[in-house]
Amino acid sequence: MFVYILQSELTGKYYCGQTQNLQHRLLRHNNGLEKYTKHGKPWKIIFSIHVFDRSEAVQLESKIKKRGIARYLNDINFE
Repeated sequence: MFVYILQSELTGKYYCGQTQNLQHRLLRHNNGLEKYTKHGKPWKIIFSIHVFDRSEAVQLESKIKKRGIARYLNDINFE
């Protein structure tokens, strides 16, 4: 499983999610097949982390969203 962060090349906004297949999931986002990202196309993966299982992915995704994606990226010194 992966937890990933996308950034819209159009608006600069972020999206955080989880998946087993990053490339397939990115294609779904960029083809407008996902409700929350269909208006920010194109999206690019700016961060991903491999986690052990879905339970860990759900916990990390929740932590990132609760903190705020931009703040989380700042906290980990992501540039």
